[in-house]
Order: sequence, then C-alpha cells, then structure tokens
Amino acid sequence: MIHILVVEDDTKLNRIICTYLSNNGYEAKGCFNPREAYDLMYNQMYDLLISDVMMPEIDGFEFAETVRGINKTIPILFITARDDISSKQRGFLAGIDDYMVKPVDLDELVLRVGALLRRANIAHEKKLIVGSLLMDANDMTTTVDGKEIPVTVREFNILYKLLSYPKHTFSRAQLMDEFWGIESQTSLRAVDVYIVKLRDKFSSCEDFKIMTVHGLGYKAVLQ
Repeated sequence: MIHILVVEDDTKLNRIICTYLSNNGYEAKGCFNPREAYDLMYNQMYDLLISDVMMPEIDGFEFAETVRGINKTIPILFITARDDISSKQRGFLAGIDDYMVKPVDLDELVLRVGALLRRANIAHEKKLIVGSLLMDANDMTTTVDGKEIPVTVREFNILYKLLSYPKHTFSRAQLMDEFWGIESQTSLRAVDVYIVKLRDKFSSCEDFKIMTVHGLGYKAVLQ
C-alpha cells in the first residue's frame, strides 16, 4: 500500500483529497499543519507528500525545505491558490516535485500522484533484501530465513534507513531528528540504546553488521 500524507489546513479540502485518494487505491492520511506532519512522519514511512503553501506558523516552503534536509527522495506536491511564477520558482527551489493551483481537479491530482510515484520508483513493492534478511515496508515486518523478527516501528525505520544506504555514516543527531522529532528532548544516547537492541535482535543474521563510527555515528556494512 502506498502511504500519502496530506498537509492542508482547510479541513473540508483535506478530507475531500484524502477520501478521493483512498478511493483510488492509496492510503491517505490528513493533517492540518507541518508540526503535525513532522510528528506523523517520525512514526510512519510515507511515500509522497501533498502540501498546501499558505499555512500559519510554518508555510509550505519552509516545510518542503525541512523535509528535503532529511529525505532527499520523497516526492512533494504543492497544492496552492498562489499562481504567480515567483511562488512556483520558490517552491521548486525548496525541493518540491510538482505544483498544482487551486481549485484542484481531483482526477488530475490522481494522475500526477501516479506519475510522481512512478518517477520515484515507489509504485513497486517496497522490500529491502539483504541476504537472508527481508524487510517489507508495507507491512513493517522483518524476517531472517523466513522467520519473523519482532521489531517496533522505530527499530524498523532505523534499520531500514541504515541498510538503504550501506557504508553511509549517520550521526546520532541525524537519526534522532528523523525518528524522534526535531524538537525531541530525548538524549542522543537513546539512539545507542536502539542500536544495541537491533544488534541483539539480528545477531544471528550474518549478512550485515551495524558498525560504530567513533566520534561520528553508525553505518551498516554488508557482509
């Protein structure tokens, strides 16, 4: 199932878009401002974001820039009443992938969503295979040699992130910002606790190791 997050402060429009997307085979979740969106994104992996531009406190431009600082690949589609070229330029410079002007034609929205997902290669099954390990992002399940290894959502997300970018070192702060929240008061040592748990749960899997990069953070190394 493809998961889409709709960030729109107009309650009625938010509901209409989510319902239409759901009726067309997507799992759509609505929220009303970027702060709510950040909280949802830290606990759920989304495949595409649809965002309004003019929102109180944090506008769509700032939201897109923040998301791009964390996730370089997730498609972002703006829907907005602003039709001027400067707004479009600012949006694309912030990292969005497409731009629709209100009132939005819902059939066209579905077509654009499909095109963005195809371009991002997300429309296929989201499975990550590393030797005997299989991670299914649709079901949030992990198996080793066909045996399921129970993991929490946060454990799944951390491991999926590390294995998606093998040999790339992620700092504790990067992992904390992405999976706990930018404004989290939790100590960076919480990341260490989760790494210990993952190492323990997957100690029997010899296809990868989570390595400590002293002074920097953690990386996954394929065996």
